[in-house]
Amino acid sequence: MAQQMLEFFIYFFSNPSVLGIGLAVVFGAIWLACYRPPLITKPWLWAVLAAGAILAPIAIAVTAFPLRFGVSWVYGSFWSQETLAQWSLLASLPSMYLFGLVREGFKLLPVVVYWWREGRSIEPKLGLAAGAVSGVGFGILEAQWNLNYVLASGWSWWKVQVEGLVALGGFWESFFVIGVNVATCALAGWGLARGWGWKFYLIAAFAYFVMNYSVVLVGSGLISAVQAEFFIAAWALIVTGVVLWLREKKSEA
Repeated sequence: MAQQMLEFFIYFFSNPSVLGIGLAVVFGAIWLACYRPPLITKPWLWAVLAAGAILAPIAIAVTAFPLRFGVSWVYGSFWSQETLAQWSLLASLPSMYLFGLVREGFKLLPVVVYWWREGRSIEPKLGLAAGAVSGVGFGILEAQWNLNYVLASGWSWWKVQVEGLVALGGFWESFFVIGVNVATCALAGWGLARGWGWKFYLIAAFAYFVMNYSVVLVGSGLISAVQAEFFIAAWALIVTGVVLWLREKKSEA
């Protein structure tokens, strides 16, 4: 398993492209601008952003290998493959939520460190901004991996002419997945600053779970891949809207 994780890290940064990395940064900047984090007056937030980015491949590797292997082993100890396939919609619920807990935990870690350094007392608005900053670092690193893979797979404008807008699905998904990454961590950061850290951590993990569960729905044939892309986009806008409402609500208080 250690060898697999090492190979994953190498693969994660393989096929780098200026376009893929550049688009990931631009996508992240667009979402982060919605939260207006005080990166100038609070320069330590840049360290939070960097930490979020560094933790992205680690979190993905943990969920992809030891955690996925552990879940498969537990399920296999109780149910047959046929039973799991028959009840995949239900069987996937705890594992997908567990994956969300791990990812959100990694994303929230830099915010917790920042909160701890500030004497475990920061303004909710700053906690929200710190969460957004960590989330965008995480999201950018994940997006550059996905976008570089799309570009390395032979994507070109010719595919858009032949397949239409469907050929832009990888870019569309990467943009809105970043939005969810930013919003969920911002939500958890806000809750941490309000003294509701573990509760909002669970809520943030659930928000990520809802988006990620679309993979199960597609695999089960309940929705198409195109419908999943629109679902992810709608969910990103909903969660972002809720978090920004919290931000503005606090600023009015």
